[in-house]
Amino acid sequence: MKRPDPVELGLFRHLLASICDEMGVVLRKSAYSVNIKERRDYSCAVYDERGETVAMGDHMPVHLGAMPDSVRQVRASFDLGPGDVAIVNDPFRGGTHLPDITAVRAVFLPGTKSPRFYVANRAHHSDVGGMSPGSMPLAREIYQEGLRIPPMLLVRRGRLDRDFMNLILANVRTPVEREGDIQAQLSSLHRGAARLIGITKRYGAAAMERNLAALCAYSGRMMRARLAGLPDGQYSFEDFLDNDGITPDPVRVAVTITVSGDEAVVDFTGSSPQAAGPVNANHAIAVAATTYCFRCLLDEDVPFTAGLMDPVRIINPAGTVTNAQEPAAMAAGNVETSQRITDTVLGALAQAAPGRIPAASSGTMNNLSFGGWDSVRRRAFAYYETIAGGMGGHARGPGQPAVHTHMTNSLNTPVEAFEHQYPVRVRAYRVRAGSGGAGKHPGGDGIRKELEFLEPTDVTILSDRRARGPYGLAGGEAGQPGANWVERRGRRQAVGAKARFTVEPGAVLGIETPGGGGHQSVASSANASVE
Repeated sequence: MKRPDPVELGLFRHLLASICDEMGVVLRKSAYSVNIKERRDYSCAVYDERGETVAMGDHMPVHLGAMPDSVRQVRASFDLGPGDVAIVNDPFRGGTHLPDITAVRAVFLPGTKSPRFYVANRAHHSDVGGMSPGSMPLAREIYQEGLRIPPMLLVRRGRLDRDFMNLILANVRTPVEREGDIQAQLSSLHRGAARLIGITKRYGAAAMERNLAALCAYSGRMMRARLAGLPDGQYSFEDFLDNDGITPDPVRVAVTITVSGDEAVVDFTGSSPQAAGPVNANHAIAVAATTYCFRCLLDEDVPFTAGLMDPVRIINPAGTVTNAQEPAAMAAGNVETSQRITDTVLGALAQAAPGRIPAASSGTMNNLSFGGWDSVRRRAFAYYETIAGGMGGHARGPGQPAVHTHMTNSLNTPVEAFEHQYPVRVRAYRVRAGSGGAGKHPGGDGIRKELEFLEPTDVTILSDRRARGPYGLAGGEAGQPGANWVERRGRRQAVGAKARFTVEPGAVLGIETPGGGGHQSVASSANASVE
């Protein structure tokens, strides 16, 4: 293969990334929900004619690493034609959890009969039905979590399937918002397809194909070079979720990473069996978390393509909490178990690359969902958000406070937007001082958030790190665990890490998120411990 022109390669790398970013801007600016417009809980990517990743936006790692499976499932289900768009959210057929709806469109160049590219986006919808508002319930099986969509065509040759859309809207609590967000996803795909056609027309199909292949090969070479710099050996680590929300027992995530030359094997054998509660993750989530961790090993800003993980093989036994099988409940696997997989893989890599890996960050997305009837606006409401925590300290300095880390890359919801849209008043929203783990480089502090409800409301919390704090590294101390509580008529009552309850007007919900673990120094032992 002819050596690629580095200038041309850099040009195409940024052209493709800019398409993903522009798709994200269109989605965000045309969406209806606070969750997408303000928190930016979405991701966009471009794939080649084989469905392999060639570019991703600077969006959410838990989405981006798992979306290729959605594209594969859509391609296996349909021969997408011009103007066709398929959607999917079923975790056992290309999705991750039901609120994340992925839309996939094939891109045809003028005069071609088969797709030359695919564009896809994934957005977290604030409600897709199910047993509790926000569709993040304490479920025991997938059927309780909301509307389940296998790969299906929503748009056929440019025409929206109105019957299918009506079926979706009949099963959600906030149909106007859902239709607005889905239409925003379709607009985003239209923009991405137009940009790909325009770039290919400008530079030629041959140049596009040549540089796509070169970008994938480059990503693989960079990862191999990094792995070759690690000492050969086996590195094992384990960490735990507090519980699965149904039973009180901790849920184990275990990994052994074997580095040999310029390749690695990541083995999740030894993780707990799939859980009774909703903390189950599918294989795509485990791949997403593992990919994120290995990409973090690289110093350079290497393009996120399919070639990146060519040197890494993942072993993930079916029927475990990291590769759950139907009909397991899945709502928290995408948000909580993905974080624990990340903590576990980074804990193992810290033994292979001491000084390069930070102590554990908060390790939970602190998922809050609620809903009810707004008597003032005279409409149903359903809300979902993740709440930030502390970042782990690292060899070069302290962890950042009050920030979304690792598998989430969302923003905090502005108080003004929150109170404008929902019958809730924000009583407190501040840094939880002193919650980061001690060390030469302390962990970042978490957040304290207090919400006063103005209407009767059904509330669900899916959080973790309430029983044990995020681990420290190199002698640093663990961060403080988080806490949840409800105050009714002046009396405060603790709430578990995973809980569902109802509140009356005037009740206050408090969520205190974990601080990050501390890190002592580069020279300290890289052996991590979970306390």
